[in-house]
Amino acid sequence: MTTSLLLAQLLNGLQYGVLLFLLAAGLTLVFGIMSFVNLAHGSLYMLGAYAAAVVSVQTDSFALGVLAALATGGVVGLILEMVAVSKLYRRDHLDHVLATFGLILFFNEVVRMIWGPQPVFVPLSEALSGTVELFGFNYPAYRFLIIVVGLIVAVGSQWLIHKTRVGMLIRAGSVNPQMVGALGVNIRLLNAMLFALGAALAALAGAMAGPIMSVQSGMGEPVLITTLVVIVIGGIGSVHGALYAAIIVGMADTLGRTFLPMLIREFADREVANAAGPALASMLVYLLMAVVLAVRPQGLFPAHKGQ
Repeated sequence: MTTSLLLAQLLNGLQYGVLLFLLAAGLTLVFGIMSFVNLAHGSLYMLGAYAAAVVSVQTDSFALGVLAALATGGVVGLILEMVAVSKLYRRDHLDHVLATFGLILFFNEVVRMIWGPQPVFVPLSEALSGTVELFGFNYPAYRFLIIVVGLIVAVGSQWLIHKTRVGMLIRAGSVNPQMVGALGVNIRLLNAMLFALGAALAALAGAMAGPIMSVQSGMGEPVLITTLVVIVIGGIGSVHGALYAAIIVGMADTLGRTFLPMLIREFADREVANAAGPALASMLVYLLMAVVLAVRPQGLFPAHKGQ
């Protein structure tokens, strides 16, 4: 194992973790603050990826594709909240799950009808297709861009929730919405805007993931499972907890897939290592979640209501 390999995998783990955070940030706002279980969050991620792909191809500009993804996620999220989600806030979580699972099936079929079952690939400009030199070795410029965007979103989310009047109302509304409403605040509009923000962040994650993953129908469900693991590990409703947990999960998954097969080869033959290594690596994240739940059921960085 060389130093450059270790450093490259650490950066890959950070990049994957930041990408998970982009998805987890919106979901933890909706799930933790509004107490709404939105399984369709992965579908909004998928729609963002398709919006970015279509606009990038038509305009030859990835930046315009990202803006289109943000707009698509925000508008679709706002429509969903007003048409369906707002009717479910007072229902129990099982109703949330059933309704949003139906939305998953709906969006997957709509995407398949429009773009077909074949994957769509997102082109990148020459600048983003190149590399940047970090610590003496070259690292893909686009993966570095994902890290930068994710950290900007993390800082922006913390600023919004803890340093603005809107954030104060969001935190107060999560504790006592009736009292906040009695003070003249439009709680319904506040919830709608918060849901739209979460949807836009999911779409942004899809747009950023598009160039390094195939954009296709159903792409949101596998990553949604990992995102839920991130939220559980970090602490439900905690944005900074989602960031730390996403980086931990990203590192564990990436380093596990790279180095576990190499470690197993020290004790078994190559065929066994190649078969067992990836299988154990895929289990590593869930084992980590089980350990965290056993030690700290509230998560590693739980949110404090109203703070």
